[in-house]
Amino acid sequence: MASYPKGIQAVAVALRRRYGDHDHYNRRNPLDELLFIICSTQTTESSYRRTFRELRREFPTFSRLAEAPAEYLAKPLEPGGLSNQKAKSMRRIFDAIEETFGKLSLAPLREYDDAACEEFLTALPGVGKKVARCVMMYSLDREVFPVDTHCWRIARRLGWVRATTGDGHCSDRDMDRLQNRIPAALRYTLHVNFVSFGREICTASKPACDQCPIARHCRRIGVRAFRY
Repeated sequence: MASYPKGIQAVAVALRRRYGDHDHYNRRNPLDELLFIICSTQTTESSYRRTFRELRREFPTFSRLAEAPAEYLAKPLEPGGLSNQKAKSMRRIFDAIEETFGKLSLAPLREYDDAACEEFLTALPGVGKKVARCVMMYSLDREVFPVDTHCWRIARRLGWVRATTGDGHCSDRDMDRLQNRIPAALRYTLHVNFVSFGREICTASKPACDQCPIARHCRRIGVRAFRY
């Protein structure tokens, strides 16, 4: 039987009450979601939302995207930075998807089980577990838990997980460990609300602990020596 952190249900309820399960504008089509995440790399929310809109305005159909060279893909991505890198990544991913499915679509993944779906997505060029699980959760309704920087930081401050790496970054093993510690039914709500909470209150530096709705569950507040 899985061992879940004490108070996890109360944390989920408190954060849902405050943030309302905001979906952060993620996309229901799995290929759009993958593109949306690539656009979000090392830029602000307003920037990546704009660059994604520009990309899809320039290439309104997947068939148009499938035919586009990387240099054409890069142009609408320029305001978000790293445009050439992102465009090349998209082009390599498009080629891999078309090679498997015969067209630029991730719709066939709806028929895959979770393990096979994650295996396919993480085999795509440059796609790791976090990105794969975002596509699975937001677009394929799978009960997975993508671990981004906010989720990792907050879970550590709550004492739900400890890093297995020397520098404290979240390894693939750590992602699996944290996911397994969260009940499947709470994974979506905790992920989306951790992102909101991490941006507003539980920030990387100078968190607003006096405004925290889950302060009584936090090891950082209860034990000031806790390393995060």
